[in-house]
Amino acid sequence: MTSFVYADDTQGSSNTHSFVQFLSDIRSQATLNDAFNDLTPNPKVLEYDRNQAEFNLNFWRYLNSRVSQNRLDKGVIKLQQHQQFLQENYKKYGMPSQIIVAFWGLETNYGKNVGKMHLIRSLATLSFDKRRREFFTHELLTLLKLIDEGKLPLNAQGSWAGAMGNMQFIPTNVAAYVIDANTDGKIDLWHTQADIFASAAHFLKKIGWHQGERWGREVNIPKTFNYHLANLSTKKTVNEWQTLGVRTIDDTNLPNSNMQASLILPMGYNGPAFLVYQNFHAILRWNRSILYALSVGHLSDRLIGASQLFAKSITEPSLSRDDIKQIQTTLNQLGFDTGEPDGIPGPKTRHATRAYQKANNLPIDGYVGYQLLQQLQ
Repeated sequence: MTSFVYADDTQGSSNTHSFVQFLSDIRSQATLNDAFNDLTPNPKVLEYDRNQAEFNLNFWRYLNSRVSQNRLDKGVIKLQQHQQFLQENYKKYGMPSQIIVAFWGLETNYGKNVGKMHLIRSLATLSFDKRRREFFTHELLTLLKLIDEGKLPLNAQGSWAGAMGNMQFIPTNVAAYVIDANTDGKIDLWHTQADIFASAAHFLKKIGWHQGERWGREVNIPKTFNYHLANLSTKKTVNEWQTLGVRTIDDTNLPNSNMQASLILPMGYNGPAFLVYQNFHAILRWNRSILYALSVGHLSDRLIGASQLFAKSITEPSLSRDDIKQIQTTLNQLGFDTGEPDGIPGPKTRHATRAYQKANNLPIDGYVGYQLLQQLQ
């Protein structure tokens, strides 16, 4: 395989020649000639990449759009409709039916939105782009290998990010985790329910789901709580959180347990609090967005009769990518390092936010939201 030589620019018609050169650099088999024939970058893919809802929506806007009444009602029907396949999965993989259906609902609205974008073109565009070049190049090469092996069609379609089927598996996950559950010699993530559910259950088991454990729970925290402890990297036993004043949402004692847990505040100290366990981290390995993981967990609970969250919804403007860049730039100017401003509130930005909050005697919750933007202006 030829070593990669990349151009610096990623958008615009003037880059067509460099994109063609990029494809030439990774061409190695006859199959690839068919895949790359007359291929051009898709600027829409880069637009979607820069404007993901996980980057721009706050907790309540994200949750209310993902765990809508319509999605809940449809999920309850799907849970009953596919009970046989789901129960078989539970026996084999230990995966609760409501968790599988919740992922299905969040990923594609139960198969309604599986994506209609040409996967090769999408992944080639993202591979050429600088933001996550190494990751998407690996996905592109894996996709081409799956096509070369006859496991996927040359014209396979999916999301702008290269995910496919009802559960939106990226190519490396298709290669590693997909199951031919009905043993018909084919793997069908679009139409064969047995394959779809078994593949999702197998994937979750392999990435760390612990049978018999819950993902997390909404909790109450005292007004005197040390918000600096509210992050995924701080882990304590449930009993230790109990001694720090954390209680169930109806203000009773937490279970007597030495299970490791973290406490998170997805909308800062004014929003809801969640105690999350090992299975929450498994959900994050499927999708690294905390908002996504909380939505999967909450939808799965609602599917089996749990009530809405106890915390009241807060109306707060969502931040645009430019707003977040402004926060990052200002924090950098004040000496709190967020790295190169990119409009994405990642761990480094949250760490810098905590440092700023501590220096200014503010609640140290690390929340990158509208209130922070106002404080910095």
